[in-house]
Amino acid sequence: MKTKLISPILTFFATALVVVPSYAQQAQALTLEQAMEMALQNNHLLNVRKLQVAEKEAKVAEDAIKRYPVASVSSSYQYNANLGSLVIGQGSFGALPLGGTTIQLPNEEKTFPLGKHHNFNAGITLYQPITQLGKIKTGIEVAKTDAELARHEQSKASLQIRQAIEKLYYGLLITQKQEDEATAKIKLARMRLYDVESALLSGKTIDVSKAGLQANIADEEQNLLKLRIQTEDYLADLKQLTGIETDSITLAPVGGLTIAPGTLDSYLANAATGNNDVKIASLTEIKTQKAIRAAEQSNLPDIGLVAGYSYQTGNLLFPNNNPFVGAQLKWNIQDLIANRQVIRQRHFLSQQARENLINIQNQVRNDVAKTYRKLAQATALIAVAEKAVKYRTEDLKVQTDKQASGLNLEADILNTRSLLAKAQADLLAAQLNYRLAYSDLQRLTSE
Repeated sequence: MKTKLISPILTFFATALVVVPSYAQQAQALTLEQAMEMALQNNHLLNVRKLQVAEKEAKVAEDAIKRYPVASVSSSYQYNANLGSLVIGQGSFGALPLGGTTIQLPNEEKTFPLGKHHNFNAGITLYQPITQLGKIKTGIEVAKTDAELARHEQSKASLQIRQAIEKLYYGLLITQKQEDEATAKIKLARMRLYDVESALLSGKTIDVSKAGLQANIADEEQNLLKLRIQTEDYLADLKQLTGIETDSITLAPVGGLTIAPGTLDSYLANAATGNNDVKIASLTEIKTQKAIRAAEQSNLPDIGLVAGYSYQTGNLLFPNNNPFVGAQLKWNIQDLIANRQVIRQRHFLSQQARENLINIQNQVRNDVAKTYRKLAQATALIAVAEKAVKYRTEDLKVQTDKQASGLNLEADILNTRSLLAKAQADLLAAQLNYRLAYSDLQRLTSE
């Protein structure tokens, strides 16, 4: 019998050793920094931005190839059913008197074939553009500008994702505290309802008090349900941004804010040179200017050098091997006239880009100043909220000590806990406003 019991016991402990570490690993809390890193690695929209950068860089390499000679290889085969021939009739070259006789030249009709039934040719041609090298160089610069624009779009998307993670993370923490507050209020209302029902049995109150408490319980239950629905929505958005597949996510509490903001002038200076929107608008203006230069360079004729080698067999009038070298000129007069309107259009685009750049610069300066004010306001709110949490925590300790001495009721504890949960939620909200203001400053300055 003992032997039969030992085996199941060993199996139980072996299973526990395997299951407990796995459970501990699943229950590990997700920190804000981990959520941001996961979002930057797994977010599909950010991956699209990265691929767009790679695409634009490949376009730069493609345009750079156009500077080198263009090599074209051609080959063909043809079977001719009928062959041309050169026929020289008798006496076509005149007559030659010789010894009293006249000899016609030629003395008979001559036929010379001009080709063969099987005709084959192959060759390679190299074309090196000369006058178009300037336009090609401008095209490469435009492609590099597009790649730089894509990199700034990627940086902008990265900052936006980090900020979105902060909003969701703090939003979840705030709703958790609000759920604690609502739960404590429900317990408190139910306890008061119990007291009222007890008083009704003894005839010390009326049904009006009971109905009001029941309404309060229903309101708090409705509020708690709304908070849980909001939590589910936040979790779904967080899972989408980070790529987390597990259904259970535990959030680690955030530490105190240790961010030391700089001066307003430093943020304004950094935003003027480092803001992604300003850089994008500036690069767009530069791109339009380069497009104007490329259109002006299109007025030049296309002149280039040509060299190659051809081989053919079947045509008796041409040599079998023929290396050649030369020059080529192409100039489309119609494009030359139409290009004037193209240049005019691109000048308008450049003016639009300039106006847009000025508008974005002004908007960024205003946003930096406004966000800096929000940062100062959030700092003041955090200081007040921290005092409220401190005093509510001390009050809860006092109420707990009184309960241990029998000097108060459970309702006092529940009321104090609900007030503490509300103060903690307010503190988290103030911290969220601070972090969002600070992340906005980082986004505006691209730090």
